[in-house]
Amino acid sequence: MAVAAGLLTAGLASPAFGDEPQSDQLWINTHEDQSLPLGTADAPPQSRTVHVGLSHDNANFSVTKGRLSVDVSGLAGIAEVSWPDNCAPDGTHAVCDIPVVPTLDDDYADQVSLTVRAADGAKAGARGKITYEATATGGPDGTLTAPEDSFDTTLTVSAGPDLSLAPVSDIEDGLPGELRTIPFEVTNNGNRRADGFTVTLYTSYGLTDLTPYDGCTSTTPGGGAPSSTTTVCTFDTALAPGESAELPEPLAVRLAPYALNERFDIDVEPGRGAEDIESGDNYRAVQIGVKNTADFSVAGDTVTAAAGETVTAALTFRNNGPAWFGNLGSGDPVAAVRLLVPAGTTVTDAPYECIPHTLAGGYYPQRSGAPRYDCKLPRAVRESATHTFELSLRVDTVVPGAKGAVSIHPAFGEFGTAPFDFDPDTSNNTSALTVN
Repeated sequence: MAVAAGLLTAGLASPAFGDEPQSDQLWINTHEDQSLPLGTADAPPQSRTVHVGLSHDNANFSVTKGRLSVDVSGLAGIAEVSWPDNCAPDGTHAVCDIPVVPTLDDDYADQVSLTVRAADGAKAGARGKITYEATATGGPDGTLTAPEDSFDTTLTVSAGPDLSLAPVSDIEDGLPGELRTIPFEVTNNGNRRADGFTVTLYTSYGLTDLTPYDGCTSTTPGGGAPSSTTTVCTFDTALAPGESAELPEPLAVRLAPYALNERFDIDVEPGRGAEDIESGDNYRAVQIGVKNTADFSVAGDTVTAAAGETVTAALTFRNNGPAWFGNLGSGDPVAAVRLLVPAGTTVTDAPYECIPHTLAGGYYPQRSGAPRYDCKLPRAVRESATHTFELSLRVDTVVPGAKGAVSIHPAFGEFGTAPFDFDPDTSNNTSALTVN
């Protein structure tokens, strides 16, 4: 969802600071601008839905009696609007009631859906705006008002093909070595014929043996990191307005022995360089869960040095497989290897990926001398990957058998030593750096 301009969280305060001033702000949430296809000789213009909603920032306040004012006077001669039941229209204006205004959290849903279609006699290229204002009851002052002149939706009358991919469900029960079929159906919801179409497929590292269609080319980036493969296929199938098509044979992919959390992305575009008049539904991302494991382990080091000497200490991460692992959506590091520095020693130099912290995990101002280092791994590791971080360690005072704890953690957040849900053996998630 694209939230309208200026969505900021302003001065949120928790109940623990009840004596301090608290603030709240009302927002109008609007989606991307839309295209309205003209009708054809055989069919009237197709309808589209414009979703709008209200939200506020501060969950410490209850906000009710939301009133969303909608002005469609800018659509005269361009589009026609049908109002939902919670809106009371008066000419080109309407007031929509939203009894309870939520915060923008995981349970948020837009409360108003406007049905729009190109007006009779509208010409391709014509544009018009819907504008909004809003108030609600609640917040620190009893009344909240959305910033004025900040929220609108532009509708453009368009002519051309509009390809739309049917929804595809995620796969949660894949097995290594299994061949899985990915449903594929494309429909032309536009008002002009599509002279063929191009399909671009992105398969993550653990997906192999993609269905071989004629007219396809595939590329995989080089380098040592696991990478997705991009396959571009061109099909000559023409799609008149309202027509649907499937691929010449089912779209299938094999789950490799090292597959775990995979991703299959599909993108479709009209052929012969035609522009899709509404590209928001041309793309699908399928998450594929495979019943597999990746055994992460870490090893410390044993070093010896006299007082005043500096030695190199290695922290080694290994993925013992059988699966690879990658954070394909967020791009976050796979994990962090943590070192609690042994007594009597000082880290004088550490790789860039090793972030200095206080012992509790807070900010530490210098690269050297920190009591703790979190060394972040890449965003993906192969099924037999090894990664070593070498730190320079100065022995300040000889403490016989001094040990620093070494462990693996999620890259962000404080989750203690809780294992990763795909790691079957937690006994090798910890080790030690022993000095003298």
